[in-house]
Amino acid sequence: MKILVPIKRVPDYAVKVKVAADGSRIETDGIKWIANPFDEIAVEEALRLKEAGVATEVVVVTIGPEAAEQQLRYGMAMGADSGLHVVFNDELDSDLASRVLAAVASRGDYPLIILGKQSIDSDANQTGQLLAMRLNRSIATFASRLTVEGGAAVVTREVDGGLETVRIPLPAVVTTDLRLNEPRYASLPGIMKAKKKPVEQLTLEQLSVSPTTAVRIRRLSLPPKRGAGRKVADVAELVRVLQEEAKVL
Repeated sequence: MKILVPIKRVPDYAVKVKVAADGSRIETDGIKWIANPFDEIAVEEALRLKEAGVATEVVVVTIGPEAAEQQLRYGMAMGADSGLHVVFNDELDSDLASRVLAAVASRGDYPLIILGKQSIDSDANQTGQLLAMRLNRSIATFASRLTVEGGAAVVTREVDGGLETVRIPLPAVVTTDLRLNEPRYASLPGIMKAKKKPVEQLTLEQLSVSPTTAVRIRRLSLPPKRGAGRKVADVAELVRVLQEEAKVL
């Protein structure tokens, strides 16, 4: 069984982003880019399934500019067997990402697709669900445990009320939550091996996918700065401040 794992290139969460002067985008000059942490969890889970003998091959795929190959290579340094790079230099939203991934998945035999529940830049939490819909597959989201047995995926999901375990037939899409696993670091030998692993480049034209997006960003702005904190003398004053000044009670 082959497993397909999408990886998104995102700004490092440790970097303080700056908004461009016209508010149309974030400043990308000198910014550090990383693989989306939720997608790293997805790669790790796919590798564990391969090590357990459930899967035979792990393929990572990314959609982005030429520089996004670095994040693709990182997934291969972790242990993925090969990569697919859909070269695309414009804005990407969940709708377009799902259409591209559906086209990629249709080119190969991938009974299982594992991806992060969301990316840390847009936090949309939509791509996995849209992808499953476009492929007409079953889906389990927010996975904190995953096993594959008898032609089905058994997934423990994190839900508001606690945990829920579902069994869904393959082929399927699974999105990962934080507590599914702890991703391994790419070792130096793994990084060296990744340089020689095959990466196939594709374009939207080759996949017959329109570059149109459903979401248009009109303007970005940073949240207002927080005001300084203050001390109150007692509980009575705290209640008064919350009622009369903050107006939250």
